[in-house]
Amino acid sequence: MPAHFNDAQRQATKDAATICGLEVQRVINEPTAAGLAYGLDTKKNGLAAVFDLGGGTFDITILEFSDGVFHVLATNGDSYLGGEDFDNRILEWLYEDFLTETKIDLSADKLALQRVKEAAEKAKRELSFTMETEINLPFISSDKTSSKHIRKVLSRQTLEAMTGDLVERTIPRIEQALADARLSPDRIAHVILVGGQTRMPLVRQRVTEFFGRKPEEHVNPDEIVAMGAAIQSGILDGQIRDLVLLLDVTPFALGIETEGDGYERVIERNMTLPTHKVKAFTTVEHNQRRVRIHVLQGEGLLASMNKSLAVFELVGIEPAPAGVPQIDVTFEINADGLARVSAKDKETGLEQKVEVRPSSGLMPTEVEEMRRRQTGQEVIKLGPNG
Repeated sequence: MPAHFNDAQRQATKDAATICGLEVQRVINEPTAAGLAYGLDTKKNGLAAVFDLGGGTFDITILEFSDGVFHVLATNGDSYLGGEDFDNRILEWLYEDFLTETKIDLSADKLALQRVKEAAEKAKRELSFTMETEINLPFISSDKTSSKHIRKVLSRQTLEAMTGDLVERTIPRIEQALADARLSPDRIAHVILVGGQTRMPLVRQRVTEFFGRKPEEHVNPDEIVAMGAAIQSGILDGQIRDLVLLLDVTPFALGIETEGDGYERVIERNMTLPTHKVKAFTTVEHNQRRVRIHVLQGEGLLASMNKSLAVFELVGIEPAPAGVPQIDVTFEINADGLARVSAKDKETGLEQKVEVRPSSGLMPTEVEEMRRRQTGQEVIKLGPNG
């Protein structure tokens, strides 16, 4: 799944797999999978940047290959930037031009808009290989006088002008990933492009300019993620016995809410998984007998700016002046990114734990019922007599 997905998005993806009748053994990030496939195929060592611009998301991952060890150093991205945004720019261009010429608003005609969107995506793909293409949509609409058609020539230059800002939106994310990895662009030895949108010449040109080197030519951006996932599957079930160690990172910081909407990070983003960290907290009121632990995920400065993952309480603290009790909060995150959070009062030894299981909006019973429907397993309810 996309590297920059948060916990709710990850759980939704896992639930979708379960509904389809699949058993999820491990979650692997798309750029990490691509790096794994590339590194094993080429047997090269060094630093690599995986630039993943797919249909709906953008990820940038910096990783290091070293004799069978694949170590992710940093990851960043934008979960709301992808090829569909490029399609929509062409759609808007066609829609507005048609409205100006005919005074007909296509926004209420879903079928017509779908035809325009499909033509926009087709034109975008063609402009990766040609300098201009014709968009021809006969009988797209009509008025009292006649039927109306769309017939436009779109050049690569025009497409690049209308989508250049989308390409530029990837650059700050790359810069942040490199900063987190404490690297400069010239240190990167391999640039790997993943996702269909990276076939766009402007994307390849901008990536080349940024890193000062051309991306790897022999990589198929549409297949390399699936290849990496298949390799990881082979490692899990023992078919691949070569020494391969995959070390991924947390995409977001994790922490807890403190007094006055404060946010104290316990796990920083881009920490290698699995990870374990303990941080000490205390009470804010005299004779406080309980503390509320609110687990959050995100990079915001305030608690209210981040995503809530879980809330639990530690009860039975010995009465003491504010600031005296010491509560140790422990975060443990496994290789799949599943977090366990515990709070322990050092004085009494009392401890409370919670396993952070983010919700996709579906209850486990709903997921199971949908899985049965999808796989054709009918749920039979028995009466009192069988």
